[in-house]
Amino acid sequence: MSQANSEFPRVVEEVASFVGHVVTTAGWIHRVRELGGLTFIVLRDGTGLLQIVHAPADGPIPALQPEMAVKVTGRVVDEPRAPGGIELRGAIFTVLGRPDGLLSLSLGAPALEAGLDSRLTHAALALRHPAAQHVFRVQARLAEAFRQGLSREHFIEVHTPKIIGTASESGANVFHLPYFGRSAYLAQSPQFYKQMMVGVFGRVFEVGPVFRAEPHDTGRHLSQYTSLDAEMGFIDGPEDVMAVLTRVMGAMLEAAQEAAGQESPLATMPGTIPVVHFEEALALLSDALGEDLTAEPDLAPAHERWLGEWARSQYGSDFLFVVGYPMAKRPFYTMPDLQRPGFSRSFDLLFRGQEIVTGGQRLHRFQDYEKAMMQRGLSMTGLEGYLSAFQYGMPPHGGFAIGLERLTAKLLGLANIREATLFPRDTKRLEP
Repeated sequence: MSQANSEFPRVVEEVASFVGHVVTTAGWIHRVRELGGLTFIVLRDGTGLLQIVHAPADGPIPALQPEMAVKVTGRVVDEPRAPGGIELRGAIFTVLGRPDGLLSLSLGAPALEAGLDSRLTHAALALRHPAAQHVFRVQARLAEAFRQGLSREHFIEVHTPKIIGTASESGANVFHLPYFGRSAYLAQSPQFYKQMMVGVFGRVFEVGPVFRAEPHDTGRHLSQYTSLDAEMGFIDGPEDVMAVLTRVMGAMLEAAQEAAGQESPLATMPGTIPVVHFEEALALLSDALGEDLTAEPDLAPAHERWLGEWARSQYGSDFLFVVGYPMAKRPFYTMPDLQRPGFSRSFDLLFRGQEIVTGGQRLHRFQDYEKAMMQRGLSMTGLEGYLSAFQYGMPPHGGFAIGLERLTAKLLGLANIREATLFPRDTKRLEP
């Protein structure tokens, strides 16, 4: 019997490449059952499940129990009925760690039977379940593809401060914190910094946490989430930003599908994403719902859901760009649409009737910032560093931000965004 290098444990995903060889792998005991005089053990690690079959002739094995951490050495054989089409035989077990007492959750069933609150409280255990692993494996691929897609578009990754001296999004509440005798805030977005970095690299992106002190207690809001941000210079209009977003989102969906497996279809990016202006969207909603919504300053969640259904029925698309939101609902740095007074050169991307991306073109002249801030009664004090970037020759630019958890939840059909968050932070939860 030939033997592969077994000094360092191979991950379960690799084991299938060594049929006929003896390998060492490691993980947690997922399930144990006796059948026909044989012991069937399912081993789990971060890459998948592996069946191990132990016969009495193989000799004694330790008393195995769920969630015990073990190292296993055995021969890999083909077995179409086993998970992944292979199994390990003649295994030798080394126990590396034992659970103390009874487990608070049972992980052996195909789905966790515990409620969401219990799963979040016992996250250290609940996240081990294959269904939870699947969510965050897909999420990891989304973030990876975002990075790779923008790198192909010649964007540079940057890392900006999360402790800031001035609130970056005037429309959102902020978390205050003491800072060596001064007031500081947790960053609501990297917006100011990524605009400043357009003046350095031209195209930048960031993957990082953002913080919103908004008292929402819904299935789509968090106090901390991961934002996938991008900003690009030398644009002719928001359409250039939307084109990059479309390409990158397509790459992200392909990567997510690869992680999920072809047996679990998720979503595909249409060749062209339909576009509707905010005014037109309100007219459509007014006609469909039988009420005058034409003066509404924003889209309510119910309106987004209706528009998602409309895009699906009219264009066969899960995605819809809504462009031209009212300036009153956009931050001061948003470029106005001079052809349609009162409206902006901004957009949201809806996915299955929910906003997952916000973006648009920004102001790029210092004088325009002075005017915009004066009109809104905003002080320039504390923003000198940011505003100075527009005194050094800033090109027309724009960008977007994707909520990673919200995209993950919508893509996988999860009922609550907390199911797509490792350790959620909201109005009630600060642990674990």
